[in-house]
Amino acid sequence: MTESQKTATRIAQGLHYVDKQTGSVIPPIQPSTTFARDADYQLIADNHSYARDQNPTFLPAEAMLCELEGGSDALLFSSGMAAAMAVAQTLRPGDHIVAPKVMYWGLRNWLGTFCSQWGIELELFDANDPRGLDKAVQAGKTKLVWIESPCNPTWDVIDIAASARIAHAAGARLAVDSTVATPVLTRPLQLGADIVMHSATKYLNGHGDVVAGALITARKDEHWDAIRRVRADGGAILGSFEAWLLQRGMRTLFLRVREASRSALAVAQHFSGHPKLLGVLYPGLPAHAGHAVASEQMSGGYGGMLSLRVTGGAAAALEVARRCQVFIRATSLGGVESLIEHRYSIEGPDSPIPADLLRLSIGIEDTDDLIRDLEQALA
Repeated sequence: MTESQKTATRIAQGLHYVDKQTGSVIPPIQPSTTFARDADYQLIADNHSYARDQNPTFLPAEAMLCELEGGSDALLFSSGMAAAMAVAQTLRPGDHIVAPKVMYWGLRNWLGTFCSQWGIELELFDANDPRGLDKAVQAGKTKLVWIESPCNPTWDVIDIAASARIAHAAGARLAVDSTVATPVLTRPLQLGADIVMHSATKYLNGHGDVVAGALITARKDEHWDAIRRVRADGGAILGSFEAWLLQRGMRTLFLRVREASRSALAVAQHFSGHPKLLGVLYPGLPAHAGHAVASEQMSGGYGGMLSLRVTGGAAAALEVARRCQVFIRATSLGGVESLIEHRYSIEGPDSPIPADLLRLSIGIEDTDDLIRDLEQALA
């Protein structure tokens, strides 16, 4: 492939994959769990001994992830949670983690339990405070700064480049959950991040039929080796069929994300100022507090996720969700179908999320159909 070819072209072609033995343009699935050795007890194929972390079906997907993020190496995991946990599990008692107060609730809850059990200090900062991260980081003690941008489900925007400067000045690594932005819109490694995490279940796969996670690193170093050992020893690896489905899904990533972003912006603009809404949370709106930063670090759109705050509290929000006929009431995001979710019902009474908030994952349906559905649900 030539240097002039864009990432979208390379990903659509699966990095111009052609099987050397058969000429197939689609990678094969390798279900074997073990791999033979020759008469001298040397592996017939280098680096393929046991499928717990060495299945060759991983290779096309991991190579595509490196291409997408501009990374040095990538690892597939059995879920986004498994990928995030692997990063945290490289830390030691006495270390300090900083993360935003509003983030994916499953990871926030797990971090609280994990840190308390293993003697690791966890500090949560307010992403809307311009100095929140700076005040939370402790030089020489903080080892990991974990951020999302945009933050799920309020879509606050954290400045990745500024976060990298703060983390590195304190001797910490910066890990970015970029599930929502996707590498189509934001490439955190190019902004100074050390590691990017994706819940590949979401946009990377994009079809609601795979649970997967991924990490991509800016460099191969001792910390990356430690993460690789966590995956191998813990067995948090993806099945061969799921890895194959993931690389298939990534081939249409650019088309899906661009369409979802275009449609989400149209929905957000249409409902901004609606009399039945307290607000529309979407970084693509100029009134959004993070719009300026989002415009700098997101290229080609602002993502397919937005939230509506419904006048009348939780009961009114739930009624809007109940009345939807096109949007599907379900938990997840990043698929081709549009979903609506009452986050407070999912997260529970300890959630920092407003009870009147509805999270929308915009798919690739006709935008007018989505707008009409929300209009009738709000009527």
